[in-house]
Amino acid sequence: MNGFSELPDEEQPLLLGRRKPQSRSLSARWRSHLTVDVDRDWADVLLILCYLITGLLDSSSISVWGSFVSMQTGNTVYFALGLAAPHESTRWIKSGVSLISFCVGSFVFSRFHRFFSPKRRWVLCASFVAQLALTVTAAAIVTVAGTPEDKEEIGWHVLLPIALVAFQSCGQAVMSRTLKYNALTSVVLTSIYCDLFSDVELFALKNAERNRRVGAPVFLLLGAFLGGRFAHSSLGVAGALWSASVLKLVVVAAWLVWPADPAAVREEGEVERRA
Repeated sequence: MNGFSELPDEEQPLLLGRRKPQSRSLSARWRSHLTVDVDRDWADVLLILCYLITGLLDSSSISVWGSFVSMQTGNTVYFALGLAAPHESTRWIKSGVSLISFCVGSFVFSRFHRFFSPKRRWVLCASFVAQLALTVTAAAIVTVAGTPEDKEEIGWHVLLPIALVAFQSCGQAVMSRTLKYNALTSVVLTSIYCDLFSDVELFALKNAERNRRVGAPVFLLLGAFLGGRFAHSSLGVAGALWSASVLKLVVVAAWLVWPADPAAVREEGEVERRA
């Protein structure tokens, strides 16, 4: 018989309480790591990195295909000009494809985040894995099929990569909303320029908002420069797409090791103690 069963009832809880609690399994700890909300502090660094990706993709796509894949203000203007004079260029068709794909992507990514909890670690990772997969697919298509010599060409090997990249671009903008950095959408600069130079503390030594507003255009400018270099090299838009894919992978890795939200960790600890 078990030795504890021979002891008086009043003594058993004391002795049993001295047993060391079993540590959670690796799978349980990994599950807990993926399901916790991430800390939004310093997450703006990753959002500013996304401006580098936007610059890479937009500058190369506008140079090679004649349409944007992220910044939809320009595509809206191109689409409207095309409706006014549809036979002058095919740019409005490519811009329209990009615009529609971006809108559909915004619908899908936003609902994905809302359904599974916006700041949950695995949700952010899954969002960028999806963006990575779409960018890699577009890069593979361009690498195999090549880029057209004529900007007016609108074959499947042009429209499909535009649609894929535009669809994934909105994932970055949705992330800015989930992390409550609404200004850092990675697809808009006009409002950032306005807010930056309207800031009454523009020249203050400590001004986090000012620093974000400076970082966004600087990184987009750097990305646009690199994208332009790719577009005018033998690598072409494929080089920009593969580079953007690597940067997407960096963001996925960053979310995997990003600190958890302290409030979420405390709440999880209280749940475990009650259990």
